[in-house]
Amino acid sequence: MIDWSRIDTVFLDMDGTLLDLYFDNHFWLEHMPRRYAEYHGLAPEVARAHLSAHYARHSGTLNWYCLDFWSSELALDIVQLTEEVAHLIAVRPDVPAFLQALRASGRRVVMATNAHPKSLGLKMRETRIDAYFDALISSHQVGLPKEHPDFWQSLQAIEPYDKHRTLFVDDSLPVLKSAQAYGIAQLLAVCNPDSRQPHKDCGEFAAITSFAQVMPDA
Repeated sequence: MIDWSRIDTVFLDMDGTLLDLYFDNHFWLEHMPRRYAEYHGLAPEVARAHLSAHYARHSGTLNWYCLDFWSSELALDIVQLTEEVAHLIAVRPDVPAFLQALRASGRRVVMATNAHPKSLGLKMRETRIDAYFDALISSHQVGLPKEHPDFWQSLQAIEPYDKHRTLFVDDSLPVLKSAQAYGIAQLLAVCNPDSRQPHKDCGEFAAITSFAQVMPDA
């Protein structure tokens, strides 16, 4: 599935790829509506509808991933609310062995995530997987979400790489299509990002349900 002889750099997404997406889905779809309703004195269904409309307006933009934006937009301390359910943050069971093998192989290992730096910090504090990486890059440093067609070129200024010798793994099809359009040589989709949801259709992309399927050569 992966030609490791042609890979020098590995870019890895975080949420839904290395970490179980259950935390994020639970936070934004369950915990946030409940706390928003409590804070603003709204009926739960009204709060949920209001948030859904907000989410839809900003989906796929940098705002969608920005905790500071949502704190201002919703008049809530979003960072504090994530702390309330931080115990749900979980590394996918197949990930540590994969990251260890990547490090042992000598390739450059970089996290490329849309997560806000405050969310990234919280998740690294809880999981400690940052020890496996050469660099952690948030799209907020680049100034564009990974879905944007110019993200991958702009990333070169922070993390120079040869797109012809790079593997990128993500659970988002729009993000993978953006990387494909830029010419990233090898792309891999994760089709079971949330352990409590059914597998999803990964379309044209080679897909895995476990990193055990693509362990790198030593």
